[in-house]
Amino acid sequence: MTDASAPAEAVAATESPAPSAPAVPLVSDGYRRYALTLLLIIYTLNFLDRQVLNILMEDIKIEFGLMDWQLGALSGLAFAIFYTTLGIPIARMAETKHRGWIIATAVFVWSGFTALCAVAGNFWHLLLFRIGVGVGEAGCTPPAHSLITDYVPKEKRASAIAFYSIGTPLGTVVGLVLGGLVADAYGWRMAFLIAGAPGVIIAIVAALTLVEPRRKFKAAMAATAAASGVVATASPTFKAALAILATKKTFWLIAFAASIKAFIGYGHAPFTVSFFLREHGAEVARLAEGFGLESRGFLGLALSAMGGVAGIIGAWLGGVIADRYAAKDLRGYVVVPAIASLVTIPIYITAVSVPSAAWAIVILAVPALLGTLWYGPVYASAQSLVPPHARATAAAMILFIINLIGLGLGPLGVGILSDVVGQGMGLGAAEGIRWALIISTLFGFVAAALFWQARKTIREEMVS
Repeated sequence: MTDASAPAEAVAATESPAPSAPAVPLVSDGYRRYALTLLLIIYTLNFLDRQVLNILMEDIKIEFGLMDWQLGALSGLAFAIFYTTLGIPIARMAETKHRGWIIATAVFVWSGFTALCAVAGNFWHLLLFRIGVGVGEAGCTPPAHSLITDYVPKEKRASAIAFYSIGTPLGTVVGLVLGGLVADAYGWRMAFLIAGAPGVIIAIVAALTLVEPRRKFKAAMAATAAASGVVATASPTFKAALAILATKKTFWLIAFAASIKAFIGYGHAPFTVSFFLREHGAEVARLAEGFGLESRGFLGLALSAMGGVAGIIGAWLGGVIADRYAAKDLRGYVVVPAIASLVTIPIYITAVSVPSAAWAIVILAVPALLGTLWYGPVYASAQSLVPPHARATAAAMILFIINLIGLGLGPLGVGILSDVVGQGMGLGAAEGIRWALIISTLFGFVAAALFWQARKTIREEMVS
């Protein structure tokens, strides 16, 4: 469908019957597997360096004398402002430049700033270095999504992007385990240093081996267009790309639904370990002693073994289910996350309400699995709603919305709620964080409603 008010160049881009993707694969099956694995490793490092802070929060809070809202700013807002803002111009660059080199540069930058966190002398130093991490990581996912979409056949797109998205829970798992064990042995500063080091090597590998298929893709598209009598369109300007997106109601529904899911997930992540230490400190210490560990190291291993592994399975499973369902009905891309969002709410509230730390850790595995089901379906839908020449821009726009609301406001919002309920209402730090987690979980009802609404338009708005 075309909006009559859209600019002429956008209308041309949407009304012209764009040729379908070339039948001949742009890369071999073997290279595709290699590239997807390398991109998964890169995205794992992305989230390791982003989330390692979470297991170190209590030590940093004590050393620098911080409030919970400041912890939320470090883990969310400081990172998100530059991450979201720079994502769009980098995505525009990725529409025409070598995407592998952009990704490699991004890895090098964010890894360096992660390592610099080890020398922070106060809150403001750490805030500045976290901004640097956000600047680097802005160059990762938009070009990566665009590359994956070019590498992979349409019918496997959600599964491929879901595979890449496994980096989110996997990086979080590695960050929790590595951060907890290293911090227990050598302190929180060494944890940052070790987390940042591998990125330098991976950046070199990415620069040398990630193939840019754009020339081959354009040649194949031109041949297909010539054979079918269709005139291929040039890459749209940013204004025109936005005009294309403006006609896609589905895009905005899933973008804001996913941003609410991200608000919940990112909001909970920095405070989960703190919740267990504050609410179940004595029991956690006893459990940790039984394994010969400190409390923080035990929590890193336990939460990773249960919730982290479940999140990895959920990210992969969401893509597989969506691809299979959508092969019969495209609405599967939004039905899967809608149902998962609803089911998650009562289970999560139960997990943070039970009196046993052990049972809470076990129960949290279920919302961890359900909470990552949306990755593949949402990101694959965003790529399929626009023509090939606007995919990096679409990825950047959906990430801009998701991360500005989710990453930028989630940790800060939960931190403020914790301070207001705990200190303002006099319930104490433990109850404050518990109620902050419960209240933020209830936003899942809104996410489910938005996903469900997208069922009405997704079939007619899919492009490729």
